[in-house]
Amino acid sequence: MHLFYLVLYQCIFSSIPSLTPAFLWQQLASRPLTLSASLCGPEAPPARADATFKVTMVPGDGVGPELMTAVKEVFKSGDIPVEFEEFHLSEVQNMASEEKLEQVLTSMKNNKVAIKGKIHTPMEFKGELASYEMKLRRKLDLFANVVHVNSLPGYSTRHNNLDLVIIREQTEGEYSALEHESVTGVIESLKIITRKKSRRIAKFAFDYATKKGRSKVTAVHKANIMKLGDGLFLQSCAEVAQLYPKIKYENIIIDNCCMQLVQNPYQFDVLVMPNLYGNIIDNLAAGLVGGAGVVPGESYSAEYAVFETGARHPFAQAVGRNIANPTAMLLSAANMLRHLNLEYHSQMVSDAVKRVIKQGKVRTRDLGGYSTTGDFVHAVVENLRHRPVS
Repeated sequence: MHLFYLVLYQCIFSSIPSLTPAFLWQQLASRPLTLSASLCGPEAPPARADATFKVTMVPGDGVGPELMTAVKEVFKSGDIPVEFEEFHLSEVQNMASEEKLEQVLTSMKNNKVAIKGKIHTPMEFKGELASYEMKLRRKLDLFANVVHVNSLPGYSTRHNNLDLVIIREQTEGEYSALEHESVTGVIESLKIITRKKSRRIAKFAFDYATKKGRSKVTAVHKANIMKLGDGLFLQSCAEVAQLYPKIKYENIIIDNCCMQLVQNPYQFDVLVMPNLYGNIIDNLAAGLVGGAGVVPGESYSAEYAVFETGARHPFAQAVGRNIANPTAMLLSAANMLRHLNLEYHSQMVSDAVKRVIKQGKVRTRDLGGYSTTGDFVHAVVENLRHRPVS
């Protein structure tokens, strides 16, 4: 009998090279890096980490450095096993160069995970069209941006109990950095839509909906006007939708989508869209639950994950005033910890932030209060120290 199983074992692994014991051990030893990589089912994360995780940190512009200071302070107080490799990259503070960009990329490729503030893009043309934000996304192929718009318990807005997800393709579309002056006074700006990338983001959206137990995916487009470009995106989404018969599929024109989000956002579950529309909808939807300071976001490639605020706003007018709301960045950091399989620590940070919001005693100005950034961080730290024992 033992000989039978030995022969069977050898037959299976010799016929399927990718299932060698070495390969299986490598897969078991590595942590899941993307949503697709972790679709095979939940694992019970350890309450304590056995090692320290290295994470790339890019504070960015505006209040980004202040928000990162908040993250570091909370992580230190919570004894969270993460070590940050910090890089300052900025086009508006003379801290940007190809050499510095390569240093950041090398760190991100080594660590696989990063947390990032908004890198402000100047409007002036200085000889190059692609911003450093765009370069980072392209070089890492961060094709999928995910923004989970969720109402915060204890903070009331016009629409409460919102729970919707915006998924944006962010490597092509209007942000292709392909512009030229064909004749004097005439600028042509190219919008690139490809079947390959449209199908890829559509599949990501349906995989996300499947994993998270969501029932509907809505494609957002302007195919009535851009019949070829947005038409191809819409066609790609419809083709992928046929592979997921258990998930309802709809489509909506971008301008109507904006109106419907303001009037009745509860009709939406998961929305998937090209680059520019996603940028607009991210910010609009963030406004429904409290603004840019409260909504986390994340970007994925096949290998890397970058965590950032959902509404990418540098809030430059608040620099040095100690008034920025660190909620979005702290929740992004909590999501990063979950991605690293530090479920215990992720829940700890997320619960502490949400308890501060729910208690209502400490609120920054964007939420109608008078508390400072430091007040909010101090309250989160106190919640970490006195958190309920489950």
